[in-house]
Amino acid sequence: MSTITITLPDNSNRELQAGATVFDLAASIGAGLAKAALAGKINGQLVDVSSQLPDGARVEIITEKSPEALEIVRHSTSHLMAQAVKELFPQAKVTIGPAIETGFYYDFDMEKPFTPEDLERIEAKMLQLAAADQKIERRELSSAEAISMFEALGEPYKTELINDLGVERVSVYSQGGFADLCRGPHLPSTARIKAFKLLSIAGAYWRGDEKNRMLQRIYGTAFIDKKELEAYLHRLEEAKRRDHRKLGRELDLFSFSDEVGAGFPIWHPKGAMLRTVLEDFERKEHLKRDYDIVVGPQILKSELWQRSGHYENYRENMYFTEVDEQSYGIKPMNCLSHMMIYKSQLRSYRDLPLRYFELGTVHRHERAGVLHGLMRVRCFTQDDAHILCTPEQLDTEIKGVLSFVSDVMNIFGFEYEMELSTRPDKSIGSDADWEQATQALLGALKDSGRPYEINEGDGAFYGPKIDIKLRDCLDRRWQCATIQCDFTLPERFDLTYVASDGERKRPVMVHRVILGSIERFIGVLIEHFAGSFPLWISPVQAVIVTVTENQVPFAKDVYRRLRDAGIRVQSDLRNEKLSFKIREAQLQKTPYMLVIGDKEVEQGTVTARYRDGKNLNPMKPEEFVDFVIQECKQFK
Repeated sequence: MSTITITLPDNSNRELQAGATVFDLAASIGAGLAKAALAGKINGQLVDVSSQLPDGARVEIITEKSPEALEIVRHSTSHLMAQAVKELFPQAKVTIGPAIETGFYYDFDMEKPFTPEDLERIEAKMLQLAAADQKIERRELSSAEAISMFEALGEPYKTELINDLGVERVSVYSQGGFADLCRGPHLPSTARIKAFKLLSIAGAYWRGDEKNRMLQRIYGTAFIDKKELEAYLHRLEEAKRRDHRKLGRELDLFSFSDEVGAGFPIWHPKGAMLRTVLEDFERKEHLKRDYDIVVGPQILKSELWQRSGHYENYRENMYFTEVDEQSYGIKPMNCLSHMMIYKSQLRSYRDLPLRYFELGTVHRHERAGVLHGLMRVRCFTQDDAHILCTPEQLDTEIKGVLSFVSDVMNIFGFEYEMELSTRPDKSIGSDADWEQATQALLGALKDSGRPYEINEGDGAFYGPKIDIKLRDCLDRRWQCATIQCDFTLPERFDLTYVASDGERKRPVMVHRVILGSIERFIGVLIEHFAGSFPLWISPVQAVIVTVTENQVPFAKDVYRRLRDAGIRVQSDLRNEKLSFKIREAQLQKTPYMLVIGDKEVEQGTVTARYRDGKNLNPMKPEEFVDFVIQECKQFK
């Protein structure tokens, strides 16, 4: 019998009989590896353990410890869920069920909506099917055979997918009496699925198109072992506790109203104060770095948006209006006004770089289905800036922004990750400009010494960008800062400067934000700190509480003194029990409660109590002011 030679990851070779599978290779190495094998990788391509090995292939055995294992487990679990749904609800039509970053989902077409009780039944059936140790088998069929099979099963969505694929052959996976169209790979049996949980039900249009039928989507998650699952479920519960929408109501920071419209937040006094503190911080930090503060209008003529390329490439995200029979676009970003400022006079190379900063409110049309509290809104404010510089200054300016981001993230205590997003299919500008812009960003990233990823095809339509994602206390990633390098808009708007040789040359434009959307950043802050903000950004830093009405005159005097010293202070002078007032202040997560009783009035002091219940020594109001100032300095 003929043999084949296989190369292992350590570059050693192994001879096997022709026709051997990934499982056979694992078994030849050891019984333990054969038992642990979940899948394989042949010449870099993931395959099932039942896949035959070609001669001369480089092969890796995928086990629970492999980075690819979790996605395979989750994809197999989505099939297990579909099997359970079909056994419990035979009338359900199956569509697609991929693994996603947090788990998996599967979309079903069924007239009767799923209920929470249905999820419990489905999960119980999944446990039963997993315990049955059903073998998961892969078959290749001609497209015609597969269409015939799924038509007989009454699965029209599968036949539509096969027709759209336009290929001669497809693969089908079967377990028990369930079959599904899939590329794979999958686990060898259902018994390898050990830790999963169904989480929620949502609506989803077939293929994401609002014109198509609404389906029911069941979300779930799965992990290699139960310990990881339990840790994840704990994080989910913690995320619910920290949900900024819930805390926003409880702390009276902001609200949304159907009468106003979806996606338009209304800021209450404490929320507006939080915004003000952040925006004042932003202005100070930008002025320290030689940015000029500018302000542009909310609407600009549509001709400008056509010239910039937004009308062609971004129109579906914009709002338009008409004034004096002239079409205007409500700005979704601030760059056009900043270019108009640059064009307002002749510029010399000696003037550059110019850094224009604007806390600019923008409007973008987001689909109703993606709106999510402050994290995804239709009206928000960006800490937006545009740097216009010579090509020779570009590297220094990009590194300056990276340094700015690092400084600010350190102040808030956030770790972050970076990725370079390259040219998308829908874009403007020459290949040469895109290459130069990409290399400028890439060079700055490399010199930064920080790790980064490449995100192919996800740049802005006018230039590549560095996206910076901060990590919160639950290890979630949030898009925050971005740095975009643009040679195209300066060309379209004929921006020039007089170079040292007297010639007119084209500047480069760097679009950048540091916090990004102020709304989203506040949402992240609320969830990261669970509403217990650091003292320096807390909208209310202290609340004065009296024991009886006898202390009201002194309490009012202390309030005025603290307010005049710049402390963000409130007072609770109600005729209520002290314990009740302290409890309310704690629920509002106020950093300090200043208790005033007869003794404090007599001594001209306040007794400060931290929100965790710890008491400080009595101090004069002026001493408390100094105390707050010193504590705030620790953060800035």
